[in-house]
Amino acid sequence: MIPTSARIYVAGHRGLVGSALVRTLEKNGYRNLILRTHAELDLTIESDVAQFFAAENPEYVLLAAAKVGGILANSTYPADFVRENLAIQYNVIQHSYAANVKRLLFLGSSCIYPRLAPQPIKEEYMLSGPLEPTNRPYAVAKIAGIEMCWSYNRQYGTRYLAAMPTNLYGPSDNYDLNNSHVIPALIRKIAEAHEHGDSSVTLWGTGTPRREFLYSEDMADACLFLINLPDEQFVPIAGSQHEAPLINIGWGKDVSIRELAAMIANIIGFKGTIAWDTSKPDGTPQKLLDVSRLSRLGWQASVSLRQGLELAYGSFCQERRASLPV
Repeated sequence: MIPTSARIYVAGHRGLVGSALVRTLEKNGYRNLILRTHAELDLTIESDVAQFFAAENPEYVLLAAAKVGGILANSTYPADFVRENLAIQYNVIQHSYAANVKRLLFLGSSCIYPRLAPQPIKEEYMLSGPLEPTNRPYAVAKIAGIEMCWSYNRQYGTRYLAAMPTNLYGPSDNYDLNNSHVIPALIRKIAEAHEHGDSSVTLWGTGTPRREFLYSEDMADACLFLINLPDEQFVPIAGSQHEAPLINIGWGKDVSIRELAAMIANIIGFKGTIAWDTSKPDGTPQKLLDVSRLSRLGWQASVSLRQGLELAYGSFCQERRASLPV
């Protein structure tokens, strides 16, 4: 068990993932968190990262910092996605090693798996087929991060674990329609249609792809569970010579985007029709993670999709109110 006095660096603490990690750590009594904003520490600049690790000497690292976005952002800025994520991962992992960090948890994404992977997706399916083209640069960068963790474990005896959450949503989500993920994009579009009294709202794609979603607080709870695993459970996952130190985090159930949109409309109270712009890309047909490895260790999600969406919509409304001029 990691002592509550341990020095824990949460990289990317203001994002959806990182902010959930900070809230969960604080709720569980961890009082020695090391946090830096992007303005205070640019993780793509190696000299700054090296200086930071040498000065702060963290004992544990949760690497949640990343350049993220939906289909539109990935399609528009592919070079940015691969360049910035590779730089962040290299700098943090390398200098965690240089600082003798005891354990590192690298947060990735389920998009690392092949576009047409068998469902549900097991950890061993990584690199078994072609990736989804719309987010391939991001996925390749994340795969490189997993490989880096594995390589350092094998060569240097480090204890670095890569956790692949399914699609996440929750407090501190990004509701910018140009680079948001599916749930915040749907919440904003449907909420604005409702506020304007529109009779219909048009959404991207066909609505037929199936996706699994996990509330961000559940994800953070799983991460704390994993980083705290006793050696007899942690080492076999992180220390294998033959399997990547990789574990899925998810709910274990999926819904179609059409079903998701209907659920969000019901929560918001939107009574209009939902139209689908089939000229827009759908992305991967289905993405459901096999979470049996995590379940066997003793963790499972607790927030249902309906409950999580209600909480997310509440957070969206709160953020909207806070941004209004007084």
